[in-house]
This record gives sequence, C-alpha cells and structure tokens, in this order.
Amino acid sequence: MERTKKYNRLIVILSVAIPLVVAALFGVKVDVELPVFLPPIYAGTNAITSVILIIAFWAIRIKNIQLHKRLMVTAIVLSVLFLVMYVLYHMTSDSTPYGGKGFIKYLYYFILISHILLSVVVIPFVLITFVRAITNDIERHKKIARITLPLWLYVTISGVMVYFMILPYYNV
Repeated sequence: MERTKKYNRLIVILSVAIPLVVAALFGVKVDVELPVFLPPIYAGTNAITSVILIIAFWAIRIKNIQLHKRLMVTAIVLSVLFLVMYVLYHMTSDSTPYGGKGFIKYLYYFILISHILLSVVVIPFVLITFVRAITNDIERHKKIARITLPLWLYVTISGVMVYFMILPYYNV
C-alpha cells in the first residue's frame, strides 16, 4: 500500500508537470536549425506506437504476458521520445498554419484540438495502468486498461492524421 501511495504521488506530479513543462517550452524559441525535419519522424513514432499498442492488445488476448509487457514498455518509451521530438521541433521552428478551407479545415481543427486535449488526459491513465501492472494489481489494471487503450490509440492515430493533414503546408 505504501508503494502504491508513492506511485500515486509520482503519477499526480508527472500528470501535472508534463503538460505544464511542455506548455512552458512552447514559449521558448531556440535559434538552432535541427539536422533533420522532425515532424515525419515523430509522426512515424506515433504510427509505430499505434501498431505496438494493437499488437500488445493481441498479445494479452492470447495470454502472452511477457510479450505484452515488453510491447507496453516500448510504447511508453516511444511516447516519451515522441514528446521530446515534438517539443524540440516547436522550440526550434515556427508553428505551421493550416491552409485548408471549408469542412476539411473544421475537421482538421477538431482532430487537432481533441488530440491535444486527450494527449494531456491520457498521461495519468497510462501511468496508473502501468503502475497497476508493475504492482501486480491485475484486476484493477484490466479495468483501467479498457479506458487507457482507446484513449492512447486515439492520441497516437490522431497525431498521424494531423501530420498528414498539415503536411502540404510545411515549408521544408
């Protein structure tokens, strides 16, 4: 129980700190030209994470717990890498305005805004789900995983969609 309390404090701290730090870093501009154009790389990271989440779901359905564990840790690592690259890109580059018109513009902004909001919401869900797994609280892990998986999948897939929708407007 004491171990869970420590994790809960850490989950709260990270769930608040990560969005605040990301928001603060968006206001920081560094005059550095990165050696690579990051959006396709972090969009690819999101796409790979989506596939890994789906395979991890399949792995647990066939009761391959070890594979499921490895895949979930990989998904978390990829999500952290995505976040680092995303922040680096926005610290070193101006935001690209979306140039679409009409319905597609509204669709783009709906996907973008829901993606951003749910990317904040999913943080504590992922952390709680992970902690319940590593503390062997499997029944509660399963309950929250039923919520976490679709949220996390939406965030990763919508991130790829946003990338492809804004791709024609990048000045590369």
